[in-house]
Amino acid sequence: MPKNLEIFMEPLQKISIIIPVFNEENTLRSVIQSVEDAPIPYIKELIIINDGSSDDTAKILEEYHSRHTIISFSKNRGKGAAVQAGLKSVTGDVAIIQDADLEYDPADYSILLQPIADGRADVVFSSRFISSSPHRVLHFSHYMANKLLTFISNLCTGLNLSDMESGLKAFNREAINKIIPHLRTMRFGLEPELTAYVAKYKLRIYEVGVSYNGRTYAEGKKITWRDGVAALWHIIRSNFSS
Repeated sequence: MPKNLEIFMEPLQKISIIIPVFNEENTLRSVIQSVEDAPIPYIKELIIINDGSSDDTAKILEEYHSRHTIISFSKNRGKGAAVQAGLKSVTGDVAIIQDADLEYDPADYSILLQPIADGRADVVFSSRFISSSPHRVLHFSHYMANKLLTFISNLCTGLNLSDMESGLKAFNREAINKIIPHLRTMRFGLEPELTAYVAKYKLRIYEVGVSYNGRTYAEGKKITWRDGVAALWHIIRSNFSS
């Protein structure tokens, strides 16, 4: 690291992990344990948002009230709304967005955080497509939809991301403060919306490869083709609205 960065950069101390949850009773305990065990040398703040779950999610979360921040919605509002609530509660130097289905492995946090810890990045996106780590092979249609949405997003933002829709991202405090006031989407349009404002504010962005354990619909995957169509609208709205 250049010496001038060492002089002016504040070292990271606390990492806030935002976990939006909707009907994830089967993986919830595992994801919380995996985040708690993630091998990073920082204090961890877990912010778990129960997005109006109708299964035993709320009951399970009662076990964690004493050591983690729990936010509960009375009805389902969507991933975007849950993440916004989580970001507003962050007290750490960096916020990580972590899905509760364990498609993304908290063991990859050290890779995700390194560019921010080194003072080179404000935002780090994970990518499922530039990694030599294990990657579960699933639906070709989902892969092509992701590539199309990433391509259109890149056209609008001028970025060269390989995986705009990736659900594992990290933001430093400066990025959080700039982006929060503009977030509006309630559902899965969150990813193109975040990307648009990262580009608008010319934040320093890095991309790192991670492992990926995707789910099938039978295993609980929730995003549908309708969300893909909606993502196109959110790409246009977020990039070209004032």
